Order: sequence, then C-alpha cells, then structure tokens
Amino acid sequence: MDAPSSNAHEFSVSELALAVKRAVEDEFGYVRVRGEISGYRGPHSSGHAYFTLKDDAASIDAVVWKTSMFRLKFKPEEGMEVIATGRLTTFPKSSKYQIVIEQLEPAGAGALMALLEERRRKLAAEGLFAAERKQKLPYLPRVIGVVTSPTGAVIRDILHRLNDRFPTRVLVWPVRVQGDTAAMEVANAVRGFNALAEGGPVPRPDLLIVARGGGSIEDLWSFNEEIVVRAVAESRIPVISGVGHETDTTLIDYAADLRAPTPTAAAEAAVPVRSELIAYVDDQGARTRNVVRRHLTGNHDRLRAAAGELPRPLDLLSIARQRLDLAAQHLGSSLRDLGQQKRLGFERVAARLSPNALRADLRHARAQLTPQAERLEPAYRRIVVRANDRLATVWKLVDSLSYKRIIERGFALVTDADTGEIVRSKDSARPGQLLVVDVSDGSFGVNVSGAPAQRKKTRPPRDDGGQQSLF
Repeated sequence: MDAPSSNAHEFSVSELALAVKRAVEDEFGYVRVRGEISGYRGPHSSGHAYFTLKDDAASIDAVVWKTSMFRLKFKPEEGMEVIATGRLTTFPKSSKYQIVIEQLEPAGAGALMALLEERRRKLAAEGLFAAERKQKLPYLPRVIGVVTSPTGAVIRDILHRLNDRFPTRVLVWPVRVQGDTAAMEVANAVRGFNALAEGGPVPRPDLLIVARGGGSIEDLWSFNEEIVVRAVAESRIPVISGVGHETDTTLIDYAADLRAPTPTAAAEAAVPVRSELIAYVDDQGARTRNVVRRHLTGNHDRLRAAAGELPRPLDLLSIARQRLDLAAQHLGSSLRDLGQQKRLGFERVAARLSPNALRADLRHARAQLTPQAERLEPAYRRIVVRANDRLATVWKLVDSLSYKRIIERGFALVTDADTGEIVRSKDSARPGQLLVVDVSDGSFGVNVSGAPAQRKKTRPPRDDGGQQSLF
C-alpha cells in the first residue's frame, strides 16, 4: 500500500542542518553565558581551544579560535567560573550547537580571588615562594634595572627617589603593565636583564625593580600570571616587587626577593640615603680617630711611667767615666814601668847575643848536622833518580798524546782568532770570522767565506800573503 502523500517540503540533511544553523545564529547572535569551564586541557596543536561550559542542569560546547586566544585577558582554566561572550552557532557535522567565545572574564571578583588563591597554592607547592630561595639585596648597587611602563608617574617617582637618596645608573626596560601582552613582556624583560653578559656593552644590573601603579585586581592580573611569577623566581639578579599600593598583593610579591608596598618604596629599598651614609662614615671615622688617640695617650702615659723607674743616662755613664779618668791617669806611669821592664830584660839577653857566642853556637850546630847530612845525601840522590825516571815515563806518554803529534801526521787545529776557542764543527763558524790554523810547521790565519767550498782535486797551495780561506 503506498504511503500517503504530503505537501511538506523535503529537506536534505545538509539543508536542514544549515537552516538550523542560520536560525540559531540569526535568533541569538552575540550572547553572554555564565558557567563553569569543564574538560579544558589547554590549546589544541592547531592553537584552538575546546571545552565545555556547564551549570547544575545543562552544558554547552565552547570553542576559542587561535586568533581570539591571544586577545583573551584571562585564559581558560579548569573549574573556573566565567562569563563568556560570543556567537551561538551549530556544528552540522555532529548536529551540536556551540558557542564561539571571543571574550572571557571571571564571574565576579570572588571567582578571581578563588583562582588567585588556587594558583598561589600551586606555585607555593612547587617551592617558588620558599624563603631559602630569596637572595640578599646588594647594599649599594652600581646599576639598577627597572621593568615598568616608560610613561606615567611610576618611572618618574622611581628615578626621582633614587636621585634624592643615592644617584646611580638606571636601565629601564619598557613594557606594558596592563593588557593582553603585559605578562609576556614583563617576563621577557626580567629574563632579558638576566641574559646580559658581565662586562658587555650593556651593563648587567645588580638589582631589578618590577613596578606598576595601583589598580583593581583585573588591572593587576598580569602580575599574577605564571609566566611572570616563574621569571621572577628564576632570576639570578635580586628582584624587588613594587606593584600596586600598600593593600594590593600579587603573586610576584611572593616570588620576589623583597616586596615593597609601592614603587616609591621599592626605590627606597634599593639604595641607602647618600647623606646618611656619608654621615655614618664620618661618624665611624671620628670614632676610629678617638680610639686611636686614646690608645696613643695611654701608651704615652705608660711609657712615661716606665721611664720614671729607669736611672738617668748621666747616672749610668758616671761610673764608667770615672773608671776611664782613673785609667787615663795611670796610663803614663804604667807605660814607663813597662818600658823599663822590657829594657832590663833585653839587657839580660844581650850578653848572650855577642858575635863570638853566636859563632860558637853555629860551629856546634854545624858539627852536629854534618854527619847527618852525609848519611842523608845518598838516600836523597836515590829518591831524585826514581822521581826523574817516573817523570820521564809520564812525559813520554803525554808527548805521545799531544795534539802536536796528531798535527805532524797531517791534521790541523783550527781556533778562533779572538777567543782562542777550538772550532769543532762547521756550524760554529760564521762568515767573515777570522780563524787560526795550526799545522806541523807553523800556523796561518784564514777568513770564513759565506758558503762551504766544494771538494776539488788536490792542487798546490796558493800564496796570498799567508791569508787563506778555510772553505
């Protein structure tokens, strides 16, 4: 039996899906949807992000295209309650409707605070806020790097306060402190300062200040981003955080080595007051001088007290002077007595020194020595003969080994005319050097030529006045 005919229009699946797509987009256009992010795993390899917005009773698929992802002020996070603004559309392939998100913001300040607290706990668990990671600030930095906006009151306040307290060199890395790219720019600035080489054309700062004026939590949110917190925590250069007013707190305050309540307070913490430092140095100098003065005075008093216990120099010399005077008085008479004693002794000996007595002593000594000399003379002659024989033998041996005997066999001895040293090799001779050649029948001088001579056939020596060439 045939099916009953109908006047209803017949659609293909694609036509129906496209009709529904146009109806949904025309009816809703831009919408704002509040819900909790679920199933977010980060951007896809294509750069797009896919997740679900849900509440207690329903859920809707959501997509953030790559071009919109970069412009989001707040990036999606799992479990975050947000208000999403975008276009409602359908995905005909699976007959699902979805929202294409173009703007994303937390659902109220409470959601932001909850997100901030969750992120703080996560980074603290990684140890980025640990006290042992904190670096000691340099007492007097030579160069200070400032990461902030180049315009506005913040940089002016910092420079003014540094100039008032202790003028020093400042390098400013200009960044945006609010907006989509602010977090990336601040992180790159901190890492850029750390990447500067010691002794390079751009001096490497000894201290960094990251600063921004006050604002709402949304205005300061860039300084709560992980990329900024990690860059500050990893910095090898000590960092002072001066973001917001006294009541404002951001996550880089926990990661920085010192948190200042305001940008101006950050500048005050960076350097001491020059006038106070000068006064302190002067005070320490005065204290040192007083201590030295008291020390010298005490030593002088002790020296004077010790000197009072010592005898006077004149008293020490008086006894010696008296002994010297007494000795001088007795010296003349003592010399006369000594001379007289020596004269008497000489007169007693002089009688035994007459010529006759000396001749008699000499004859007696000769009479005693003559027999002994007659006995010693033959032995002496034998000793002399044996010594002469040994000397003759040695001399013959020396003569046989003499260089003169070698020269007589046709050799020659070559020496330097100036120093007399023997020329032992051709390398020790230099062009123009005057040499003396000793042969068997005499010696003659030669000059060294520039190049060694070639061996030629034997020919008679040429007479050139006794001066010949060695080569």
